[in-house]
Amino acid sequence: MTSPATRSRWVIHLPITALDLLRARILARTAARLLAHFSSCVDLGEVTVTREDDQDVHHRVFCDRLLANGARCALPTEHSRPCGGRWPRQPYGHSHDTR
Repeated sequence: MTSPATRSRWVIHLPITALDLLRARILARTAARLLAHFSSCVDLGEVTVTREDDQDVHHRVFCDRLLANGARCALPTEHSRPCGGRWPRQPYGHSHDTR
């Protein structure tokens, strides 16, 4: 049996179609944020969309720029306001630390 440190991870690819890039990004952001609410295993910065017949060209969904405080920008790609983060969401059933 392999140790947790040497196990490979699996990536879930969940094909969902949309009519255009804008709608695909909106749907992907919505789905990713919903899944992130239930699991800390979702890497929002790596969420991308592709054209169905050109899956080698990935379009990012979140900006993901590194902020001064070490967090990542949680805004959509190509946003017009300054980068900003959100408080990390806790998995479902966990409360936020209020200390």
